[in-house]
Amino acid sequence: MIARLSPNAKTASLAGLLALSMVGLGFAAVPLYNLFCRVTGFGGTTQRYDPIAAAAEPQVLSQTISVRFDANVSPKLPWKFYPEHPTDTVSIGARDMAIFIAENQSPHPVVGTASFNVTPDAAGKYFTKIQCFCFTEQRLEPGQQMRMPVLFFVDPKIMDDPDARDIQEITLSYTFHPVDEGKKAS
Repeated sequence: MIARLSPNAKTASLAGLLALSMVGLGFAAVPLYNLFCRVTGFGGTTQRYDPIAAAAEPQVLSQTISVRFDANVSPKLPWKFYPEHPTDTVSIGARDMAIFIAENQSPHPVVGTASFNVTPDAAGKYFTKIQCFCFTEQRLEPGQQMRMPVLFFVDPKIMDDPDARDIQEITLSYTFHPVDEGKKAS
């Protein structure tokens, strides 16, 4: 025989199930959001280079696009940071390299790490970084200057996207932040 639940017990059971569901969604939100951004390029999220998928190199098109390089530093980081060349015109599908230069202007070693974004947002899913210094701790000794390369290409699929094919300029922007003092440099 099946016992009947009182209305209060049903409400309590549903509330408990809802609370458990919310906790589960809370834990899944960040990985799902990251997956969504990588797949769609949302928020200027760039694509990561996959050497296995790259066995068939992208076709290099005759169309070109201007790439502007932007460099920023947190006020808490005593560094000078700038692109070697502020803009470049690249063939869509062709690999290219940009050099960023960082210099520690303090009298002591400093560790920083860079975050990035690409604008316009619609270009993010077509901007593929092959090699990058972002999210890697960079330690600079007093007065040390470091050249940091970024290898990238703009995927030819951008020409098939009605929301992105008319983009004339893509901006790749980096911001260096200090690493927490309690952490060691890699």
